[in-house]
Amino acid sequence: MDNNEYPVRDFTNTRSFPGTADNELDTALHGFEKIQSVSNLLFALALLAVAAAFSRMDWRFGLILWGFFLLDWALLALLPVFKKSFGPAKPPTTLLVAGRSLAALLPWPVNVALQVLGTLLVIYGFWIEPHHIHVSRQKLVSNKLQPGTRLRMLHLGDLHVERLTERERQLTHMVKSLQPDLILFSGDFLNLSYLTDPVAQAAAREVIQAWQAPLGVFAVKGSPAVDLEESVARVLEGLPIKLLEQDVVTLGVGEDAIRIAGLTCSHKPFVDFPLLRQMLAPPSDQFTILLYHSPDLAPQAAGLDIDLQLSGHTHGGQVRLPGLGAILTGSLYGRRFQSGKYFLGNLTLYITRGIGMEGAGAPRVRFLCPPEITLWEIAGSNS
Repeated sequence: MDNNEYPVRDFTNTRSFPGTADNELDTALHGFEKIQSVSNLLFALALLAVAAAFSRMDWRFGLILWGFFLLDWALLALLPVFKKSFGPAKPPTTLLVAGRSLAALLPWPVNVALQVLGTLLVIYGFWIEPHHIHVSRQKLVSNKLQPGTRLRMLHLGDLHVERLTERERQLTHMVKSLQPDLILFSGDFLNLSYLTDPVAQAAAREVIQAWQAPLGVFAVKGSPAVDLEESVARVLEGLPIKLLEQDVVTLGVGEDAIRIAGLTCSHKPFVDFPLLRQMLAPPSDQFTILLYHSPDLAPQAAGLDIDLQLSGHTHGGQVRLPGLGAILTGSLYGRRFQSGKYFLGNLTLYITRGIGMEGAGAPRVRFLCPPEITLWEIAGSNS
């Protein structure tokens, strides 16, 4: 895709920025989380009332619908018991009730068939897909590198640890087995519900301390609402991981040298781009990687001497619909930047779907958007 498809936009008059503590989505997620404080009895009665309202005076179907509501609630409440995820059950149940209620308006037996399908999707989206990490393999050939140069680089993002689960243990095994030369992490260490939780911080440390690579492990902070200064300091304390904060490091790769520019993300391109431009001055002909949490800086970064930008933040939407893609992305550019590879002039942008999930009142769900780590093979060309 050409950079003309992603023109630089001016966000100086924007009031709400994704990933900040006062943005609309963050406020909504924390507000939605309060549903969890409703008593179990009152919540069950509320579900019964909704089922009755959408059953169109058919008490038998109303009880069936209520049963599906309660089954959703039970399936989500059991996730922490089986150490799958550790979010509140009532807020996502409320979302599922909304969808089920609309399906209930369809004629019999289509309405019941859709309720059964809904349960299968809940089991898949909450219990199965979020816990199977996919390895994406990417290759980039650059004439800035000599023909014999080879670099195996692992990109990780959006860890969002709540507790140690099978997903984190799977991640540790995969990182060790892939044996990368270099590991880069594009931010968001902890889950939004557990930012100051000592158990979550200790779990994140246990995961991260297993990351080892000959050329080092480098990271940047993620969203300001997630990667709090004190929390990141506790997670990384004493670990052999270099946190890049407006830093550029040069690494020797064979007879070549590559630059890694790590920039802290404010989610405000008009604030971060001048810092990036200053960091990379004067221009260089070395192969350069930008490690930055959000994809939203890419249209401007494409005008600099950057070959590859590694970002995350969007989680690929976590829920994707066939033919539509991500429902929400948390990007200033809307659904233009979702996940995967984009070409903006000479810049290659890659947005990882990430490993964990957001937190607060957001459902711990993934659908057609499995967690991802990305193994890059970067090589020199003959031209």
